[in-house]
Amino acid sequence: MRKETAALLEWYDHHAREMPWRSPPGSRHTPDPYRIWLSEVMLQQTTVAAVRAYFDRFTTRWPTVADLAAAQDADVMAEWAGLGYYARARNLLKCARVVAQAGGFPETYDGLLTLPGVGPYTAAAVAAIAFDQPATVVDGNVERVMARLFNVEKPLPLSKPELTVLAAKLTPQTRPGDYAQAVMDLGATICTPRNPACGICPLRPFCAAQAEGTQSTLPRKIPKPEKPTRTGTLWLARHPDGRWLTEERAAKGLLGGMIGFPGMGWDSKTAHDAPPVTANWQDVGQIRHTFTHFHAALTVLAATTSARPDHGMFQPVNPENLPTLMRKAFDLAAATLLPR
Repeated sequence: MRKETAALLEWYDHHAREMPWRSPPGSRHTPDPYRIWLSEVMLQQTTVAAVRAYFDRFTTRWPTVADLAAAQDADVMAEWAGLGYYARARNLLKCARVVAQAGGFPETYDGLLTLPGVGPYTAAAVAAIAFDQPATVVDGNVERVMARLFNVEKPLPLSKPELTVLAAKLTPQTRPGDYAQAVMDLGATICTPRNPACGICPLRPFCAAQAEGTQSTLPRKIPKPEKPTRTGTLWLARHPDGRWLTEERAAKGLLGGMIGFPGMGWDSKTAHDAPPVTANWQDVGQIRHTFTHFHAALTVLAATTSARPDHGMFQPVNPENLPTLMRKAFDLAAATLLPR
């Protein structure tokens, strides 16, 4: 085992973050692959703080992968609402059903890669953490640690293959799951993007960037182009009996499979060129929301009506089950339409 790896594992034994899906460092208890897989899918492009409550709700409602596989699509999408990147929820269900039918998760990296929605990072994380396989786990935290530890000046994403090779060299045959989590913890708590705490870092004696004084400039990145802004409209119609006019969005694309409000102009997958129902529409303001590839600036039109809609249907709406964009529009419309 390399000295850097040993030093990091010793640090992890004393400073590991407590998380509901983790086993304690050095534990002989085998982690549940369902909980590891679920947490890793939720954590993609999402913070630990945001994931905890969702993880607790999911595992309380669906404690096993078989339970999740048997769930209704709409129930899972509703529980996922607000977590973002909704393709993850659709792939979550597909994967759970494949795993349940097979009788369990594959125990190897290559086997895990065959599952729906499971890419190299998730496959490596589950293989290492749940099955103690020496798979190399590389996320943004690991890339940052490797770039600084070896003073890699080539910018991301061009340096990703080199950083992966360097990460593989440090991945041990023993305790690979603890090591994978240790690197991620180090990046999240000490080797942070800004103002890294080099004075208390267990890898300081081995860090080439710290020796050169370049740690705060790494990893370098190729500048991303500015995101465009799409404009459009959302129509929020409320029936006098309290129901709201909604529609199920197309299975693929933005907010796929989620319940939302009719709109136009900002999304070609589920769009209309006219209001869904005849009504006295009021302009109640604008909402803004940022997606991965663009900003949305949407005008919200609201009305109370009992007229029959051309598309969609009136139904009860729990705002907590709406995706964030739609929740913003609901809150804006509700301030005008709901009795005070």
